[in-house]
Amino acid sequence: MNAFATVFYDWSRVVAGYFGWAGPLAVRIVVGWVFLWSGWTKLHILPRMVENFRDWGIPHPDILAPFVSGMEFVGGGLLLVGLLTRFIAVPMMIIMVVAIASAKWADVDSLETLLGFDEVSYLVMFAWLGIAGPGPVSLDHLALRGLRPSRKPAEYGA
Repeated sequence: MNAFATVFYDWSRVVAGYFGWAGPLAVRIVVGWVFLWSGWTKLHILPRMVENFRDWGIPHPDILAPFVSGMEFVGGGLLLVGLLTRFIAVPMMIIMVVAIASAKWADVDSLETLLGFDEVSYLVMFAWLGIAGPGPVSLDHLALRGLRPSRKPAEYGA
């Protein structure tokens, strides 16, 4: 049984090692695309977004609605290409926390409900990108490789 388990787990680990680039790329494409278009849409309906922010009790809606909409648009674009990924993940996480606290919290009646929100999934994906980095198929990886040619990519997590 031990030999089977060793072969089974080692085989899956070795195979997965060849596709380590795919996870960060897929997550960046999904959240990047979603937030690029979400931000673009919100920028084109700013008066309605300002009113939504006001209704949700977010302070300074005239300033924060355009800021958040622009951050989503620019952040989504940066995530798509993998530029400043770890940096942009932080404000995107903050946006998700505020969205949950202000627009969704009244609907929370259980942990299942909370964890079912798209915003929670995005929060987790942003956190993972912030910790794990953008992966090797990214402009961040190319920039770091250019800045630190003597280091191996695994040493700087890109």
